[in-house]
Amino acid sequence: MVNLHIATIAIMAANVLVSLRGFSDSGFFDRYKFLINGIQAGQKERMVTSGFLHVDISHLFFNMFTLYFFADVVISWFGPVKFLIIYFVSLIGGSLLALFFHKDEPYYSAVGASGAVTGILYAAILLNPDMQLGIMFIPIPLPAYVLGIAYLLYSIYGMKSRLGNIGHTAHFGGAIGGFATTLLFKPELLVTDTLIVVLLAIPIIILFVLEKLGKI
Repeated sequence: MVNLHIATIAIMAANVLVSLRGFSDSGFFDRYKFLINGIQAGQKERMVTSGFLHVDISHLFFNMFTLYFFADVVISWFGPVKFLIIYFVSLIGGSLLALFFHKDEPYYSAVGASGAVTGILYAAILLNPDMQLGIMFIPIPLPAYVLGIAYLLYSIYGMKSRLGNIGHTAHFGGAIGGFATTLLFKPELLVTDTLIVVLLAIPIIILFVLEKLGKI
């Protein structure tokens, strides 16, 4: 049983309260969701507020369930203040990458804490790469870094093929935010865990090479 820190509880409470308001008030939801033309018109707050809105209860539950398991890993290494910094840097990183890739799509919209939560997940993997994680269709646990790399490669595929109604770009941007901020807070990982850092950076490099080549 994870012993939730007050910082994690506060983030979860904010997500629940804002999401519940959005479920019952479509005007509120539309005003604060991530929307390209709204952001380009000057409503920059959407880049943050959209991270606390969710489409439905299952969307909200999945994000908070993931946060529940990995927030404590980050807090145990860095404390609550740096955890919150990583969370919000990842949230904004997800929005910035989505804005970059979808800037010519005025009606592109998205909501959810997935970018921020993915940043916390990627930070936890970087801090504890030997952590064993399991997913439903694979019967044995795998090292966290393997799943982290696979997840970002899948996100690249999702971005390229527009796979499903999922904000793959925000997930990827959140992972970049979590990765970069963790290294900023603990640069010695570049020496002590060089291989893991390089392996986790590979999908990020692939994404920007593909973008530069016009393949995504």
